[in-house]
Amino acid sequence: MKSLKLIATLAASAMIAGCTTTDIASRNAPYSNPAVDAAVGPKNILDTTFEAAVPAYNVTGINVIVPESLIVSEANSYYPSGDIVWREDPAGNRHEQVKAIFDTAMARGTADMKDGTPVVLDVQVMRFHALTEKTRYTIGGIHSITFGLSLRSAETGLLLGEPRVIKANLKGFGGERAIAAERQGQTQKVRITDHLAGVILTELAEPDGYTGRRLSLLARKNNF
Repeated sequence: MKSLKLIATLAASAMIAGCTTTDIASRNAPYSNPAVDAAVGPKNILDTTFEAAVPAYNVTGINVIVPESLIVSEANSYYPSGDIVWREDPAGNRHEQVKAIFDTAMARGTADMKDGTPVVLDVQVMRFHALTEKTRYTIGGIHSITFGLSLRSAETGLLLGEPRVIKANLKGFGGERAIAAERQGQTQKVRITDHLAGVILTELAEPDGYTGRRLSLLARKNNF
């Protein structure tokens, strides 16, 4: 009788052990989706690289602000101080002239953004340092441009994410190259406007946004 009970106990233990072993093995098995395996072959999901999702925006409004607190320099030197240096328009209100450039560039860069979350862009110019006459017609330099960008819901007015600061520097032509560019219609205003349009498009449409390049040792020295 004891022998029968012992045999029954051993058999039950073996069944339990078998179930336990099977359960552990199934938990540790690689994830498998037959449809995916058929299309791309066996692959551990931990090795899968996922593409970053890029939000889609419907830009319904753009507000550009050039604060009056930004200091304008009209000095015709190589590296004038000041927040705004702009000479290609006639003498006048430089704040309004810079705003007009940004208005045109931001509208152009977002012209095709009509699908997705309705948003309003708030753009605040922080620095607009183009080339003086002396710099443009000699050594050339850097168009040093920095602006702040905020996205707000067009429906609620609430911010969508953190405001960001974008450095949109652009190499400025000098000497003969500057003259040749002007003859082809590539004035400072044309090049800067096109550049800023590309910057805002990249910032809103690419996973990593816009990443400016360090253009020269001179740019680093002057905190461009």
